[in-house]
Amino acid sequence: MTAYLDNSATTRCMECVTEKMVRVMREDYGNPSSLHTKGVEAEHYIKEAKKFFAENLKVSEKEIYFTSGGTESNNLALIGTALANQRTGKHLITTRIEHPSVANAMKYLEGLGFSVTYLPVDSKGAVSLEALEKAVCEETILVSVMYVNNEVGSVQPVDEIARMIKEKNTEIKFHVDAIQAYGKYQIHPKREGIDLLSVSGHKIHGPKGIGLLYVNEKVKIRPIIFGGEQQKGIRSGTENVPGIAGIAEAAKVCYERLDEKVGRLYDLKAYFIEGIRKLEGTVVNGETGRDSAPHIVSVSFQGVGSEVLLHALEEKGIYVSAGSACSSNKPSVSQTLQAMGIRKELLGSTLRFSFSEETTQEEIDYCLRELSALLPVLRRYIRR
Repeated sequence: MTAYLDNSATTRCMECVTEKMVRVMREDYGNPSSLHTKGVEAEHYIKEAKKFFAENLKVSEKEIYFTSGGTESNNLALIGTALANQRTGKHLITTRIEHPSVANAMKYLEGLGFSVTYLPVDSKGAVSLEALEKAVCEETILVSVMYVNNEVGSVQPVDEIARMIKEKNTEIKFHVDAIQAYGKYQIHPKREGIDLLSVSGHKIHGPKGIGLLYVNEKVKIRPIIFGGEQQKGIRSGTENVPGIAGIAEAAKVCYERLDEKVGRLYDLKAYFIEGIRKLEGTVVNGETGRDSAPHIVSVSFQGVGSEVLLHALEEKGIYVSAGSACSSNKPSVSQTLQAMGIRKELLGSTLRFSFSEETTQEEIDYCLRELSALLPVLRRYIRR
């Protein structure tokens, strides 16, 4: 038996998505910028996708831009907005638990002369609203906070954050990395006060290499990729039509019976946590109830290294992560766990288990059985 429990790293592409993408690549393969029929056929998929996402997010079609994925969406949102608004101010705010595509973009902007405030979080991974209120100043032009943390599943109060920001200064732009949240929550940026929102295809059973960025039409933003002026010049380059068709198809399926699917995920998560807590020397990090994301569980295993346990599980056909899959393929100390104040001896002993609508209880039972058998053996071996 196998158990794929690494869905926050990537999900398996749905069959209906791959079928649609194959059709686009084999039949409707024209360049959407071409004026002939083949180009018009390709452009139709882009228009269809924009219409869906505009309705789903309750925004305008002209506010949707397609990118190569979540990393590019985050980079475009942060770098493009910061550069376009730097005459107003050069102060940015984010948190200490952001994905590397946000954290490293912020470091890049610091190198360009911007100042960045990194907000602390509590032991559950929730951002300090008090620190945010104190951090906002006359120079602040952009705040970026992730909706769901990719390592521990903490959910940030984005509506409260937006309200606090706008009460201070309505001109401050609010970016939300919703890459782990989209497909799990109903997100309506205009209602929630979000000016820029990032989404990735391969987190929702869509293809890799495709994402989108919602940009409120009132936001000034500069391109960071230059070329043929596609997508109003904000994101040049021939559009990835198969990817765009794929992400739209995946999103449509994800949002069918969403409440039912999310409820089932919460049930699986609770079942898994109950089983994990019966194992000796385990610590579940962050929130664990319905205040947390439905699909992510972070667990520290006392006395066992993350990489050792990860590969021991892999030998049993069980696939999990040690931290963020996007930071590198080499394990490193988690900035998120450090920011949460996790005990030093547990930082290198933590794994992330993440579920999807395809995850079964049988997979979870199999994982728990193997963990129960592996942990005592690994601990004995390490003590020697």
